[in-house]
Amino acid sequence: MTNAHMIWPDKVTICEVGLRDGLQNEKKILNIEEKLQLLDSVVESGIKIIEIGSFVHPKAILQMADTEEVARRMKRVNGVEYRALVPNLKGLEHAHASGITKAKLTVSVSKSHCINNFNLPPLEMMKGFIPCAEYADKNNMKLSGAMSSAWGCAFEGKIPIQQIEEIVQKYLELGITELSLSDATGMANPRQVFEVGKYFIKTFPQVNWILHLHDTRGMAIGNIVAGLQAGFNAFDGAFAGLGGCPYIPGASGNISTEDVVHLLHEMGIDTGVDLEKAMNTARIAEKMIGHQGHSSVLRGGRCEDLTKEKAQYQNNKQLR
Repeated sequence: MTNAHMIWPDKVTICEVGLRDGLQNEKKILNIEEKLQLLDSVVESGIKIIEIGSFVHPKAILQMADTEEVARRMKRVNGVEYRALVPNLKGLEHAHASGITKAKLTVSVSKSHCINNFNLPPLEMMKGFIPCAEYADKNNMKLSGAMSSAWGCAFEGKIPIQQIEEIVQKYLELGITELSLSDATGMANPRQVFEVGKYFIKTFPQVNWILHLHDTRGMAIGNIVAGLQAGFNAFDGAFAGLGGCPYIPGASGNISTEDVVHLLHEMGIDTGVDLEKAMNTARIAEKMIGHQGHSSVLRGGRCEDLTKEKAQYQNNKQLR
């Protein structure tokens, strides 16, 4: 298929994961008031799916220790989906008790990575998801699933499609049909995203696919475009490009939400997000954590700003 015949989507969905994946690797731990301010700013920008944190053991990831309190105190806006990551049934129970109705389970597709961190291979680990699915069904909760290191692993390199497919089948057996292909190591490349992504979208049309990218090696924007070409219409992002996995050495931040929105808007693809307000969220986050993130559009400005500046410059020249 040539570019001339490429059919781009009219609209895509942006999922904001900054409050969880963005903050979990930061040295500075934000307080509840700061997290609630960021959450309000994300909602104000028009983003409709927000991952507010994770219900892990408080000592495991200190940055997420107050997620339950954040969930209890946050303002809930109609039409906005507030989800949280849970590692097991206990985490799901805490999420439910705090009023969360959507939770995300995650497993590493890499056998080595999964064993190294959880002492279990992926399929064995997923047996623990069975009671989670049963609990969610009984308590009217929705579940989504994430597959970490789906695009590459520091231990194993590229992951075979068959290995990913086994995980997909297990999620489907649990009745989970919203799945995220995660590039926590930042190893994905555009050709891989296009070919592997297209395969899974075609093979499992019943799945709502989400592409979760990290920009460790500067390939994430190219991977977004390849994802669009493959048929993805939902993408995760983190304000200011913050984040990284505490369990993956050298893992840098997610692709920044505002960079994704800027790219899509420049391509004429609607996101429903106010870019300037999304950029403001990123600025607030950078100020809170005390350092710059990894956002190109924050540093360089929007393309439309350059056009306005040039027009203003021309007007000023004519007035001289």
